[in-house]
Amino acid sequence: MNYIVVAVLTLGGVALLAAVVLYIVSRRFAVKEDPRVKDVQECLPGANCGGCGFAGCAALAEALVKGADKGSLDGLRCPVGGDEAMGKIADVLGMAAQAAEPMVAVVRCNGSCDKRGKVAVYEGLHTCAAVNAAGAGESGCGYGCLGCGDCADACQFGGIVINPATGLPEVDEQMCTGCGSCAKACPRHVIELRKKGPKGRRVYVGCVNQDRGPIARKSCQAACIGCGKCEKVCPFGAITVENNLSYIDYNKCRMCTKCVAECPTGAIVKVNFPIKKKEAEA
Repeated sequence: MNYIVVAVLTLGGVALLAAVVLYIVSRRFAVKEDPRVKDVQECLPGANCGGCGFAGCAALAEALVKGADKGSLDGLRCPVGGDEAMGKIADVLGMAAQAAEPMVAVVRCNGSCDKRGKVAVYEGLHTCAAVNAAGAGESGCGYGCLGCGDCADACQFGGIVINPATGLPEVDEQMCTGCGSCAKACPRHVIELRKKGPKGRRVYVGCVNQDRGPIARKSCQAACIGCGKCEKVCPFGAITVENNLSYIDYNKCRMCTKCVAECPTGAIVKVNFPIKKKEAEA
């Protein structure tokens, strides 16, 4: 019986000593969190999508508070919450809200099923990452969209889906928050974030093929052939041709759409522009 009492008292003493040590350590090494971090985090949507460049909303909230202490929130923005969320955060931090032009994802590939013929049959894990690792995919274009839907799976907002008729992703600009998760998921970097544009209008090159013109054209009828006609016709210097591929700088583009009419392969895309009578007849 005495052995039991001694054992209980010994264990009780050890437990009490451990509790005292843990209490002292917790007080000594306690990390004090700025209460503003919690307030800022409550203003964020809680999507934890990583579109801001941080691991999640909590990490962004900490970065915003640190930025406010330094007097600048430059480069710190929640693409999902947009101006509304950033306005609330600015009020919490006592700073002026900075408006930013909304971004939207665009699919830089026009290679639908009717424009890219199959040259192989892939049998294996049906993801873009797996197909890309295995080779060029089922078409002859080693740059274009693979159509397996990694981008759609990555989107938490239902802003992008695969069209079964074309085999290409389609972005719903009303649902797209510009978080960039689809762009990160694409192994071929076909998806790009661009400015949404006034009235949702934008012009971009729907191709990422860097092969020389004849080779690119052979693999896809809608490929950019790097002819440079769009570059020559652009009055604003917004278009450059590099590595046999045209690219439109959305910061310089004034959306005159002259390049769209000049492109011989139809690789340049214009979105949300009113349809002209001649185009409708054609």
